[in-house]
Amino acid sequence: MLSVKQFQTQVLRWYDEHGRKQLPWQQQSTPYRVWISEIMLQQTQVATVIPYFERFMLRFPDVGALAIAPLDEVLHHWTGLGYYARARNLHKTAQQIIADYDGEFPQDIIALEQLPGIGRSTAGAIYSLGMQQSAPILDGNVKRVLARFFAIAGWPGQSSVLKQLWDCAERHTPAHRCHHYNQAMMDLGALVCTSSKPACAQCPLESHCQARLLEQTHCFPGKKPKKSLPTKQCYMLLLQEGDNVLLRQQPPVGLWGGLWCFPQVEMNVDVQQWTQDHLGIRLQQPTVWEPFTHTFSHFHLVIHPLHQQLDGNNVCQVMDHSAQIWYKLRQPPKLGLPHPVSYLLGKLL
Repeated sequence: MLSVKQFQTQVLRWYDEHGRKQLPWQQQSTPYRVWISEIMLQQTQVATVIPYFERFMLRFPDVGALAIAPLDEVLHHWTGLGYYARARNLHKTAQQIIADYDGEFPQDIIALEQLPGIGRSTAGAIYSLGMQQSAPILDGNVKRVLARFFAIAGWPGQSSVLKQLWDCAERHTPAHRCHHYNQAMMDLGALVCTSSKPACAQCPLESHCQARLLEQTHCFPGKKPKKSLPTKQCYMLLLQEGDNVLLRQQPPVGLWGGLWCFPQVEMNVDVQQWTQDHLGIRLQQPTVWEPFTHTFSHFHLVIHPLHQQLDGNNVCQVMDHSAQIWYKLRQPPKLGLPHPVSYLLGKLL
């Protein structure tokens, strides 16, 4: 088995020759840029994140610009990335950094971990990649490299397995060049030690990797136990007047929190009565569109769109609600929209 020093040396040598050094957030690296990139990269591939990151930086170049921006606009720039709680937490954290830390990221890693949406690994990334200080990280790529190298069995979502992985990460994180080491570990997982068909021959750790020696790279890390997702259904009301359609803002917490959606009605509710009671209009003969399924992490949602053209009288009644707007299809406002709503808006054009 490699010593800790040998492990670090092999990883850093590989980084110097093969590691990624041209990613947008690596240029003019700051805690802010690292933070935004790390939050975007949660649950999302690098290739998808890059254009979002570049647009986000143009609009919100620093923590102050993000803090004073309307949440709607932040959510608008997040549209398509999913997991919108990440964007809400970004906005909240930016405001907290302005209020509590005079606009500067705290230099204490424990304080970083206390900020909304920043866990232990993200704090470690900000501290190491953004501040060039020594701190371990443990994102999905690093978990895979360590689980295979040390043959740590079990799903990393289990606390006992996660503790073993953190112990390994802490023990092998160097005091010097930590930012290069952490980037190298992420790159190894993303480019070489991939979840399927790892390129072991290109790995600097191959000769001592326990999973490789056991010829069981496919067994590490352990898979999350599968469970069937429940299915829910709803109507989405596409109420249109000319080039305008009615959208309502979701409550700040919960499903699609703070995003703008078509009015939704549960399937066991009389949709015509609901529309009369809540919107003050009567559905005449709405067009029934083909249903489609949107999958969340914990359930499938089957959406049944109902499209209705409205007349002027109905429009006046519908306008009487503070959390509703008429969304202009030809000149759309900058709002945060979940994917199914964006999809349906595209079909209305």
